[in-house]
Formats: sequence, structure tokens, C-alpha cells
Amino acid sequence: MAATATLTAALLGANAAFARDNASTTRERWGDTVALQALPAEAQTTYQRVLSGGPFPYEKDGTVFGNRERQLPAKARGYYREYTVQKPKARNRGARRLVCGGEPPTKPDVCYYTDDHYVSFSKITP
Repeated sequence: MAATATLTAALLGANAAFARDNASTTRERWGDTVALQALPAEAQTTYQRVLSGGPFPYEKDGTVFGNRERQLPAKARGYYREYTVQKPKARNRGARRLVCGGEPPTKPDVCYYTDDHYVSFSKITP
């Protein structure tokens, strides 16, 4: 019985710690900013392509980003679009992306950068 009580207390403590960490991570995801000039050159190029409407090197560029993981602020479906940030010598699209929101896509309200395939985002300040 004592072992069960100890296990229950440990699980409750772990759940509380997870909730704290998760709330902190959410704030960091939405609150982190990065200057456009501090991004890799390829991200800056992709950003300029967004503003000019292309051309984009990948078919998926400019498609709707669903935000299914809710890593970005909630918006209506279709608000966010994703763009590949090329990595030199990569054989595939890799993990780096810009996700921009707003209409028209060439005048986004906001853009985010991720280098870990949507795990975390930094808001871009032009």
C-alpha cells in the first residue's frame, strides 16, 4: 500500500511538472523572436520569395500549413502557409521551414521560422 501511495505521488508530481514545462514551452514558442538578418541566408532568400510570390523550388511550398500540433497561435484553416528553407547539399526538403500567415500570401501578417520540423518556432521580425 505504501508503494502504491509513493507511486501515485510520484505520478502526480510528474504530471504537474509536465504541465508547467508544457506551459513554459508554449510561451517560448509564441514569444521567441528572431531578426530576419539573424536567420540563415537560405531562410532570408525564402522570405524574399514569399514577399515576391515565388518562384519556389518545391511543389509543397505555399501550401496550407494546418497547425495540427497547435504550435502557433490558433487561426482559421488556410491562414498559415509553409515554405521550405533549403539546406545546402541536402537531398530532400529537410527540417527547416518558414510558416507565414495572412492574406494575400505575399503580404503576410506574421512569419515564423523552424529548423526542427515544426517542433519549435521563432517569430521573425523583419
